[in-house]
Amino acid sequence: MNSYAELKRRLASGWNTWNTRSVLSHVLLPEGVAINLGFKHYAGGDYLKEALIGRRGEHDEKIRPGQRTYDGRYTELRIDWKGTAWTVQSATDGDDLVLLVTPCVPPAMRSPLVVAELGLLWNRAGTLGRDGDVLQALTPGRSVCVYGTAAGVAEPYVWAQGPYLALPADRPVGFATGHSRTLAEIEAVIARGRAVRLAEDAAFGGLAEVRNAMQTCLAWDTIYDPLFDRVISPVSRIWNINWGGYVMFCWDSYFAAAMAAVDNRDLAYANVIEVTREGIANGFVPNFVSPSGFQSRDRSQPPVGSLVALQIYERYHETWFLQEIFGDLLTWNRWWPGHRQIDGLLAWGSHPYVPVVGNGGETHSTNKRFGAALESGLDNAPMYDGVPFDVERHVLLLQDVGLNALYVRDCEALAEIATILGRAPEAGELRGRADTYRRAMQQLWDEKSGIFLNRRTDTGAFDHRLSPTHFYPLLAGIATPAQAKRMMDEHFSNPAEFWGEWIMPSCARNDPAYPEQNYWRGRIWAPMNFLVYLGLQRYDLPRERRALAEKSQALLLKEWREHGHVHENYCGDTGEGCNAENSDAFYHWGGLLGLIALLENQHGTETA
Repeated sequence: MNSYAELKRRLASGWNTWNTRSVLSHVLLPEGVAINLGFKHYAGGDYLKEALIGRRGEHDEKIRPGQRTYDGRYTELRIDWKGTAWTVQSATDGDDLVLLVTPCVPPAMRSPLVVAELGLLWNRAGTLGRDGDVLQALTPGRSVCVYGTAAGVAEPYVWAQGPYLALPADRPVGFATGHSRTLAEIEAVIARGRAVRLAEDAAFGGLAEVRNAMQTCLAWDTIYDPLFDRVISPVSRIWNINWGGYVMFCWDSYFAAAMAAVDNRDLAYANVIEVTREGIANGFVPNFVSPSGFQSRDRSQPPVGSLVALQIYERYHETWFLQEIFGDLLTWNRWWPGHRQIDGLLAWGSHPYVPVVGNGGETHSTNKRFGAALESGLDNAPMYDGVPFDVERHVLLLQDVGLNALYVRDCEALAEIATILGRAPEAGELRGRADTYRRAMQQLWDEKSGIFLNRRTDTGAFDHRLSPTHFYPLLAGIATPAQAKRMMDEHFSNPAEFWGEWIMPSCARNDPAYPEQNYWRGRIWAPMNFLVYLGLQRYDLPRERRALAEKSQALLLKEWREHGHVHENYCGDTGEGCNAENSDAFYHWGGLLGLIALLENQHGTETA
């Protein structure tokens, strides 16, 4: 058995919140036995069968996630629904799971019920039954019994498809597997699990709250994909549901791995390996992939895979991990010049393809300007407004600063990986390619503006619409020290462009699109801050580096403290996340704002 096969088996085992459809569903792997918690409300007879973090409907449940471990040893959340609220906690005791439901806001009328429904997910083999107040699942490898701490209530009007126990939810109640336990016994297991979780945060000292926000979001967003028998961290459960089960986006998944690498090696490896394998037969890692073979076959996304893989290696120093992905990352790296080069530099694109029956893709944006914008990851960025798209060469007629800088850094990182693996010819090839594009990038420096600018290939003119991507040349070491200083003094620290209480907006504050505060038109995105921060690390710019780290931390903690949210994007003026419908409230890459703070703390220690 190879190392990754062992890792997959290790990850996909035990009790955890593996089921993407509900954070109240606790599932045992590999058997697929599920204990699905729900709430029955007598006012109107409503039954809450599934719950997700970040729903916004007037009558939807509101979930505030609490402390939790990656491996399911401990979880907690608060759920507010129809005027009543509960804390739901779980913990493991060996192979057993205990659940504790504690009311926070008592019901105004008749007591609601908490329902524990037994299920078998993903068509796994087994039988389910109930004997009195004991639920039982029989699988080929294990028998699981579920006990409550009180006598079950006879309530047939519950939307359940399996055997269940219904208990009054106006007082603390618990459920346990393995054997019957008293409420006090369950509370003791919960207390031990919570202590383990608090000890994890304590190791981060003054940054415990930052680590908590980043790790909690990533852990709740981590699920099991039964189709490929793998544990992955898609962007959010709400996105998963909307995409038919899960959706893996390219650079999002690499950033998930970067965050996991802080203290979960296996999860970091799994996310890098799984997204790198997706669609590479087409020559590139696709923009997105979701169930039933549905993926983007016309476009990729920003090439950050080698950069993240190298960061993970530098933490754990395991070459098998690099060997697992090197060939695919090299294929992807070689793909860019052959499909996205225009006049010696790279441009975002989208190429046509022939759909295959049963292996679908997205066609409405194929070989169009919008498809190229989607490849950039910056879907509606104003930088691409009005830029012509060449349907013959399948690219925007715009040499893109951000893409070319990321590509040079990809070549650099992959060359380092090749050297580690003893692949000297490939290392030489990659360094040569990095040097070629690094030299060509100087064509994009505008001495008058003091920054690298995108350039239209149809007119030869610079495009002066600015974005944090214009700082990415720092990430690849392309800027000279003098150029870097001008970029900082004239643009980064300029309140008319990127400086302010909340930074960095996705377009300059003086851009006509900035007041829209609509997605990539002015809102702040954690991955942009993260990549700019990594660039600042390469230069002697301690003031700007610290400022970006401190302001990113403040931005993350604002919504975390107020709502328990980690947002997809934030308002450039107020730092709010909830003021836009198209900002998912629990989107894991928002946690990159915390990773910046953690890296800065480490950087400061190393340079002290």
